[in-house]
Amino acid sequence: MNCKIFLLLFSLFSSAALAQTGTIRGTIKDGKTKESLIGCTVLVAGTQLGTTTDIEGNFNIANVPTGTQKVVISYISYQTKEIPNVRVESGNTTVIDTELDEGGTALQEVVVRGNKATNTEIAVITEIKQLKPIAVGISAMQIQKSQDRDAAAAIRRIPGVSIIDNRFVLIRGLAARYNSVLINDVITPSTEVDTRSFSFDLVPSNIIDRMIVFKSGSAEVPGDFAGGIIKIYTKRRPDRNFVDAGLTVGYRANTTFQNVQTQTRGGLNALGLWSADQQIPASFPTRSADFNQLSSPERAAYAKLLPNTWGLKNISVSPDIRFALNTGRRFDIGNVRVSNLTSINYSLTNQFSDIDLKLYDNGTIANAINQRYNDANYARSSRLGILHNWSARFSPAFNLEWKTLYNQLSTTETVVRTGQNVDTQTDIRSYSERFENRSILTTQLAGEHTISPLTKIDWIGSFGFTGRWEPDWRRARYLRPQAVGADGQLQPFQIATPNDPTPAEVGRFNSKLHEYVYSGIVNGEHTFGNPTDREPNRIRFGVYGERKKRDYAARFYAYKGVGAASAVKTQDIANAFAPSNVTGYEGGFTLEDGTRDRDSYQGTNNYLAGYVSGDVNFGLKANLTLGFRGEYNDQGITSNINGVPTRLVTNKIFSPLPSVNFTYKLTDRTNFRLAYSSSVNRPELRELAPFNYYDFNLLANIQGNTTLTTATIQNVDAKWEFYPSPSELISVTGFYKYFKNPIEQYLLFQPNELNYTFTNAQSAQNYGVEIEVRKGFQQSASSFLQNTQVVANVSLIKSQVNVGDFVTAPDLSGTIQQYDIRGIADTKRALAGQSPYLINAGIYYAAPNNGWQWNVLYNIFGQRIFTVGNTQAPTIYEMPRHAIDLNLSRQFNKIELRVGIQDILNQNVRFAQDFNRDGKIGSDVTSQSADADQLIRKFKRGSYYTVSAVYTFGRRTVIP
Repeated sequence: MNCKIFLLLFSLFSSAALAQTGTIRGTIKDGKTKESLIGCTVLVAGTQLGTTTDIEGNFNIANVPTGTQKVVISYISYQTKEIPNVRVESGNTTVIDTELDEGGTALQEVVVRGNKATNTEIAVITEIKQLKPIAVGISAMQIQKSQDRDAAAAIRRIPGVSIIDNRFVLIRGLAARYNSVLINDVITPSTEVDTRSFSFDLVPSNIIDRMIVFKSGSAEVPGDFAGGIIKIYTKRRPDRNFVDAGLTVGYRANTTFQNVQTQTRGGLNALGLWSADQQIPASFPTRSADFNQLSSPERAAYAKLLPNTWGLKNISVSPDIRFALNTGRRFDIGNVRVSNLTSINYSLTNQFSDIDLKLYDNGTIANAINQRYNDANYARSSRLGILHNWSARFSPAFNLEWKTLYNQLSTTETVVRTGQNVDTQTDIRSYSERFENRSILTTQLAGEHTISPLTKIDWIGSFGFTGRWEPDWRRARYLRPQAVGADGQLQPFQIATPNDPTPAEVGRFNSKLHEYVYSGIVNGEHTFGNPTDREPNRIRFGVYGERKKRDYAARFYAYKGVGAASAVKTQDIANAFAPSNVTGYEGGFTLEDGTRDRDSYQGTNNYLAGYVSGDVNFGLKANLTLGFRGEYNDQGITSNINGVPTRLVTNKIFSPLPSVNFTYKLTDRTNFRLAYSSSVNRPELRELAPFNYYDFNLLANIQGNTTLTTATIQNVDAKWEFYPSPSELISVTGFYKYFKNPIEQYLLFQPNELNYTFTNAQSAQNYGVEIEVRKGFQQSASSFLQNTQVVANVSLIKSQVNVGDFVTAPDLSGTIQQYDIRGIADTKRALAGQSPYLINAGIYYAAPNNGWQWNVLYNIFGQRIFTVGNTQAPTIYEMPRHAIDLNLSRQFNKIELRVGIQDILNQNVRFAQDFNRDGKIGSDVTSQSADADQLIRKFKRGSYYTVSAVYTFGRRTVIP
């Protein structure tokens, strides 16, 4: 049925009348010096079609009506040139290579109104070519072609980049913690509570101007990285007045129109909000000791203040909905050019997963299953995002910008788990009813000043807020012995209520995180000699200051049976905790506070950096950039222990970070680069905090480590790059990294549960090669190939960690020996999150004569460590899966229609553990052989079908 829907839509598009258009492209040079002219205006007379030349003097105008046209070329201080009788044929490209002569009149005062294009493929390739560090990137134009919905999907197209959980970016196979992320040159805070990571799915693709990934370091960028530094630039100002709106409807196989169980939350949870009764009432005692000393009936009275919202309801999942409204305006107030760009995005999406989950007794017996479960996991997510940017250009020497990005997100997740504990011969039925809300705000005021033709200054003042709430996360577990009773029947399921409250049993969890970030940045640049020289000598300098303050508080309340309480324990989840059953007396439930002092903490991070770098040019062939960055960082963790504020962590460190970048121009189109940099990787506040967080989906506790230290990394890169044309690129990069004290997530084992913490290994090394190709066929005789572009990149990576004989994990299991009972050592392995290979490929087709565009995209990563194991619990790997996406679009005057299919193959997401400790997962992972590796988690996300329409209101007005 899905294929029929797709074919029907395809046929409807194909039946539309096709406009007859062609393309005009060419190169503009100075008639005297023969140098390329940058920023020439090229217009097709009598139309609104036009463009400007790029840094190579090239231009390209698509969708030009067929027939004879007149092309007008103009440039400041040059004579305007008109070229009549330019013949444009349907589906073909007309080439114009010409020159401009200097004008005969002197200029008085010139006010430049134009803006440099930064969001095209040519602009991004040109920017990468000019950067001193080694970098790769993706433009808004390529993102639009691929129809990626957010930054997480778009960044997969960049060489050496892969994604975990459709959100978290890995660069060169290194875990998300080894990447720094900046939005508009300001460091973003971690969006996760449990680890350092930025959720790239928070940034809708339609607000992105470009993304640049720095693979080598330099003095100008933060030194906290090993994989890469990702700079996301949102759109700054429009080049024309416009209003457009887009609507997307999505169908996910195995989810849409399926019957699922979900919870009732009330309030405006579709907008990321919830009702007030889901919060802990203010009358509750704030300390667990004060609450628990109350009598059982008194504690039960408090429990009755919490709503009985445990019951689940059956629904049929509706299709996903996404809506976007974008506006751009430019106008003058006196001599000031004012610009505004606003984008509003809303989405309501659904995901159902049927998950197989297993835990093993990992001694000497293979395939000895300890627990097996099936999770029916349904999550509904909403996102409301607003981008609101203002720009005021007071003069060519002074520009002021205010940029604001806000996201309001929510996830309503319901998990119904059924299965068995094989060791205890017990049937298990568990429930998790969770709601998460996040608010993320960043706002910046930035200024750019041209002091003189040789000196420029820019500055940014920024404020960021991250809020995360988990109000009233309800969890319950029912148990039933598998043995039959005297009547020959199985006993009924009963709610498990242990004497000591534990997050794995029945209870209600609440958490709140508030994080505030204040940043200030000043950068300067001075050019020596003539600023119009092709390769002038420059010096850059600047300071970056940031203060981060985090407040985190968690509360956990467990239900306990009073006396036998067997009757109420057998009631279903909707009725068991009704007020009539929560009495505090014999046969009923009461409440107990299981919160520990360390479940709340206050974290601070003060960061101050200063840098200086300079370019030394050796003629027009070679450039050497030397830089030094000094970073001072002060981290602190404080918790109230027995009512007394106690400092648990104090980390103060100064890091000297030198860097060298060398570029040699083999030809005008070929460069060879060498780079060295020293960098660091600091622990996050959550990784230091000793708070214990229970992850229901993974059956695991996650706890910080107060003894973590900062890792240091030495980075060496070498790159050969060739630019056959302004839109084409071929490159080969080799790299080597040496880590001291790398930080990894580590798996500890205790009976019937998993525990994760964060540890420092002794050392590690990482090396590999990356190959990237962007190839067009503009010179081909085939009109099909002229409109086709191939983009592909491959990364081959090898890494090895030297853990040492012991790993220290305070507050959990003390010192852990790394040799298992069979004498097999797991002390040397790949870095956590490291893939041995990454492959991204895409074929893009855009027909200028009829508005059709389509592309086919492919992605795969090699098996990588999800969690590092130990002597009892082997290392867990995430297994490879092939992903293929198909996208199709067609422009009809003011409306653009798009159809997309993501993850066509819909292969299983699989996690397996390395039982035989050979550092990999064998092909016999599902076999029952004595030495086979073991599959522990498996599910499918479902192929995703989308239909989108984007409508442009009124007539697009080009601003002169």
